[in-house]
Amino acid sequence: MLEGRWKLVILFHLFGGKKQRFSDLERAIPGISQKMLTQQLRQLEQDGIVARIVHAQVPPKVEYHLTDWGQSLCPALDELLTWAENRPTPKRQRRSPRNQ
Repeated sequence: MLEGRWKLVILFHLFGGKKQRFSDLERAIPGISQKMLTQQLRQLEQDGIVARIVHAQVPPKVEYHLTDWGQSLCPALDELLTWAENRPTPKRQRRSPRNQ
């Protein structure tokens, strides 16, 4: 459900009960295309992680937010962020003159 390059990034932008419009998400995630953002949001919606609200107005206003079940991912993903932040700095291996 969370595989792919963009899903976790999208979730981080929706944490904390935030409601985001499509254009806000698009601006907040550099490098993602409209097509990819649409696909990822649809998949997250089908999986019950994200909910889509369509407001009846002209021009149409569509907002996305995490469902209660999607919001329950927050603690696990916070731990993942902490884990990533504590990554040790890789040590550069020295090459011996014979291996060059």
